[in-house]
Amino acid sequence: MNEIASPGQLRLAYLRWALFTIPILVFLGFLSGRFANSGYENRWFAALEKPALMPPGWLFGVAWTILYILMALAFAMVLHARGARGRGFAITLFLGQFLLNLLWSPLFFRAHQVGTALMLILVLIVMVAMTAVLFWRVRKGAGLLLLPYLAWLAFASYLNYEIGRLNPDAATLVAPALRTQI
Repeated sequence: MNEIASPGQLRLAYLRWALFTIPILVFLGFLSGRFANSGYENRWFAALEKPALMPPGWLFGVAWTILYILMALAFAMVLHARGARGRGFAITLFLGQFLLNLLWSPLFFRAHQVGTALMLILVLIVMVAMTAVLFWRVRKGAGLLLLPYLAWLAFASYLNYEIGRLNPDAATLVAPALRTQI
């Protein structure tokens, strides 16, 4: 017997990583959106002129839940690939882009910084593309699982840009929730 672990044991180890990463990423994404008061219930966001391709509000929750699950599965694959070349840098880059992801909603929905949020999402697209390449090198499936996320970010950057273009005074439309008024 030359095997260290059977295929069944390896699948079980991946499943344990996935059971760890999925709830954490989905929950942190939920908390970010909740803290930011993201969505159509936000008075500021409701007052903005929206682009023609703006999806209905419910779609954002569904899309982000699916995307966070796919990201978590990809992350679990890379975490599970102990000893793989480039794994450490891939994990570090993933955590960095995930932090930026969590910062976008508060920046856009709570602070009303449409232009800064657009810059952040453009940096995020570059970081996610780099992460996808690094994940691909560790596990091809992990890199592929990040492609829907990358596509959604491209669409979200279009929406962010259009909201900024259609609402040049967006920052002053309603007082940001981050400012205290006395």
